[in-house]
Amino acid sequence: MKNRMLIVAYVNLFLVFLGVGLVIPVLPLLKNEMNFSGTTMGMMVAIFAFAQLIISPIAGHLSDVFGRKKMIVLGMLLFSLSELMFGWAQSVEWFYLSRVIGGASAACIMPSVTAFVADLTTLEERPKAMGYVSAAISGGFIIGPGIGGLLAVFGTRVPFYAAALMALLGFFCSLFFLKDTPSVVAEEKATREHKPGMSVFLEVLMHPLFRAFFIVILISSFGLQAFESMYSIMATQNFAFTTTEISLMIMISGSLALVIQIFFFHRIVQLMGEIRLMQLTFFTSGIFVLVIAMTSQRWLVVVSTFIVFLSFDLFRPAVTTYLSHHAGSRQGVINGLNSTFTSVGNILGPVLAGMLFDINPFSPYFVAGIILLVTGIVSLSLSRRSATVTE
Repeated sequence: MKNRMLIVAYVNLFLVFLGVGLVIPVLPLLKNEMNFSGTTMGMMVAIFAFAQLIISPIAGHLSDVFGRKKMIVLGMLLFSLSELMFGWAQSVEWFYLSRVIGGASAACIMPSVTAFVADLTTLEERPKAMGYVSAAISGGFIIGPGIGGLLAVFGTRVPFYAAALMALLGFFCSLFFLKDTPSVVAEEKATREHKPGMSVFLEVLMHPLFRAFFIVILISSFGLQAFESMYSIMATQNFAFTTTEISLMIMISGSLALVIQIFFFHRIVQLMGEIRLMQLTFFTSGIFVLVIAMTSQRWLVVVSTFIVFLSFDLFRPAVTTYLSHHAGSRQGVINGLNSTFTSVGNILGPVLAGMLFDINPFSPYFVAGIILLVTGIVSLSLSRRSATVTE
């Protein structure tokens, strides 16, 4: 029963990010078709993140109070609606509205699925389980762009309709196969009766361990999104990569990350620990983002892309694993706040990257690389902070 529900949770994430991956190679075509500026494309990412920012802590708390399943089911339905609207939209206002709904769906899905997996696993099992969570996300990104590139032959909007169908399938999987664990209802019933929602948030935010991590998450997500949000457009314009080549790069880098997340992530965590792994990913990604900004060699861009995306794919489960180890019965709240602080960076990063891209197509990567290196330096204090808290 436990393994079956974990598999359903992983499959749901896979379907959502398969839908996300479907549309990645189509974005440059959509930009040209609608005559959108880099700023407009950046705003689409930022609006998604803003909605996620507002709703994530609320959705995370509600998943603690009412159970994970309800929020996951709602999130899958909203994601399907948002992709359908994005495929249908003919004006920038409708594109923006679809992104608001998409951000709300992510706020419901990600904290709830992560908390659901944490509910079902022991501390020893959790690194491997969180590796599988990231592998489900990576798997969607691996397959999605390839399928999206093929579907784009039939029309620019077809991948968005396919994404809506994938999310709808996930909605039915969640509705019929997921069940909240007894521990969620029993443990969080006491929380609901004795702790008002705002008190729960303040309690977490005032904790020095979580506060330090949330600051690092905020800064790093700014740099990560400055890189990711403009990648397909940058690769097309700066280095003349085709849609097929971009899809292939993302699929290969995703495949490498998938293998590492499934077979090696928990071993890496056992060897290095989550904090050291995060620090390594900051410095590695920062260096190779700057390499992309400064090189004119396409092969070096390809190699750097693999390394940067692998760093991102190791950073995310490392953060989630560490926070879930210390969250206790606050899994929903902690993961919701994790999503919130990530969203703040996701709002600012794409907007700044889009504006910088309109000025100079290489400048977003200089900024992103420097920010990631600064985050690495700031993160060196995390081990000291966490040691102080746990004494």
